[in-house]
Amino acid sequence: MDIKAKIDEVVSKVQSDPSLMEKFQSNPVQAVEGILGIDLPDDIINNIIDGVKAKISFDGIAGALGGLFGGKK
Repeated sequence: MDIKAKIDEVVSKVQSDPSLMEKFQSNPVQAVEGILGIDLPDDIINNIIDGVKAKISFDGIAGALGGLFGGKK
């Protein structure tokens, strides 16, 4: 399983759908398994959740910094 690809897939869907973002924040395991359509072992699901959280946080920070320095948000 390509964990990075799964993280990118979940990030894309979560960032484009506010209801999925809310679900991810309240119950990340259920949200990720629902998006991917499969039941994953705990170690894999936790790696994906951590990756999604890191990527969402980084994207938010990068957007804010871009706005501070005259770039696009």
